[in-house]
Amino acid sequence: MGLPVQVAKYPTRPDGYATSKRASGHVLNGGAYRLFGKRLLDLGMLFLMLPIVLPVIVLVTLALLISGQTPFYTQKRLGRDGRVFRIWKFQTMYSDADRMLDIILDSDPARKAEWQATQKLKNDPRITWVGQFLRKTSIDELPQLWNVLIGNMSLLGPRPMMPNQKHLYGPTFAVYASLRPGISGMWQVSERNETHFQRRAELDIRYASELSLRTDLKLVLQTLRTVLRSTGY
Repeated sequence: MGLPVQVAKYPTRPDGYATSKRASGHVLNGGAYRLFGKRLLDLGMLFLMLPIVLPVIVLVTLALLISGQTPFYTQKRLGRDGRVFRIWKFQTMYSDADRMLDIILDSDPARKAEWQATQKLKNDPRITWVGQFLRKTSIDELPQLWNVLIGNMSLLGPRPMMPNQKHLYGPTFAVYASLRPGISGMWQVSERNETHFQRRAELDIRYASELSLRTDLKLVLQTLRTVLRSTGY
């Protein structure tokens, strides 16, 4: 018998996008590192991280089960070449979060505008008190290491988007689809929760054009600094 998992449904089906050195008019960088080195870096770092993060994952899972919560949350996201996959996170919201969001957006024009601009809400009432801690510390993202292991995601890359957010990218979606989405990346470490969705697209284009081992190692250090500052919500 497996652990209980909450599943979010987004039925949108994307068009496929082929990976190439040029996407939507933008030249992509990376060469051999993009094709082979980046995946090797993911697996090598994952191997080094497991002895540290695996006990944390087990403890958080047990704590959520003891508190009566569903420990894991899975949701459809868009990956490389526009393929749909299921992302894994620790559960941080109430079970009726989707219904709560509809009520919030219908009753509060200011929050509706915030959601349309950033696809996030500050002081989100859907988040549990345990979830607030998990998000602040970025612990809620740890189950995505499974996505990295099976090749759906990378440790570093564009922020994984939901299928119903694809239209917000416009023609630059081809750049997003040229890479595996990442647990961390330029958007997550530079402006994280303070930026509009269009700015995310711009940062993804920048990341694709500057992709290299040096860039990724720099992002690893910036990610550690961001996690220590606990700026998530």
